[in-house]
Amino acid sequence: MSICYTQIASPLGLLLIAGDDSGLRHIMFPSEVPPQFPDPAWHEDAAPLAETIRQLESYFAGELAPHGTPFQMEVWRRLCDIPYGQTISYGELARRIGNPKASRAVGLANGSNPIPIVIPCHRVIGSNGKLTGYGGGLPIKEKLLALERHQLRLLPLG
Repeated sequence: MSICYTQIASPLGLLLIAGDDSGLRHIMFPSEVPPQFPDPAWHEDAAPLAETIRQLESYFAGELAPHGTPFQMEVWRRLCDIPYGQTISYGELARRIGNPKASRAVGLANGSNPIPIVIPCHRVIGSNGKLTGYGGGLPIKEKLLALERHQLRLLPLG
């Protein structure tokens, strides 16, 4: 599979993005030290990356911002703090927002998340470690968590 790349303007400066038929493979920042350059085997072509470019532009424009109550927004912000491949309980999430007795309210806000996966509500589980509620159903939640665990195993160490 041939990797193509292009550069896009962003609020962070010029980004180099690269991908292939499997999807996005690299985002390189202008401030990386040492500077990152495209691999000589890659070819410059923005067309295959058009959807990735559109999504990044939407992100930078703030178009992915959900609307909710102040409480929901706080819960959703805290969901984004849960690292990829990790889980926490509803009770822990309630503690993190400063209201340890609000685990049920946290669960309701979690269930109201309008952009699941992007805001990783699937990373919240029951205090007993079991999977609980998910808008897409528990099999989807289980698959998302398994996917994240698998991807973490594929990342090189060091």
